[in-house]
Amino acid sequence: MNLHQRTSARRRGPLSPECEKPLQPNSAGNDLESSLLQIFTDHHRTSLRLRETTVIETEKAKKEAVRVADLLVDEVNGGVQESFVNEKRIEMEIRGLAASIVRFMKQSDQWLTATHSINTAIKVCLSLNYSLLFLNYWDFEFMIELWIKEFKYNFAIKEGEGPCPC
Repeated sequence: MNLHQRTSARRRGPLSPECEKPLQPNSAGNDLESSLLQIFTDHHRTSLRLRETTVIETEKAKKEAVRVADLLVDEVNGGVQESFVNEKRIEMEIRGLAASIVRFMKQSDQWLTATHSINTAIKVCLSLNYSLLFLNYWDFEFMIELWIKEFKYNFAIKEGEGPCPC
């Protein structure tokens, strides 16, 4: 085998048929040279096989690495997607709670207004009742008329009208 044959075998990649066949002993009887050549070709053959298996294993490892990376990306994306769905659900719950709070505040204001009106009416009734003990009949009649006019006036102002022309 000459130098040109060895470099072309290296460039080809797969094992060449000339590397596979065993060397014939030299007819001149130079056993040392043929033994060295045999060792060299054996070494060359094993290094080519090693290179081929390394390339094959490297390709397999790359494919497995890509597969593992894809699986990791899918797993992470699944977790991100689940977090996104949870975030949306929490936002919807917050909006619902905010609407409930606003509705509760309006109802509370209405109840406070109603209880204030009832308390005022009770105080007026008690005040009128207390005053009636000390008034005579004519004063009582005059007081009722005055109270009715005041009530009509206050009611008209609350309703947004002008004062009652009574």
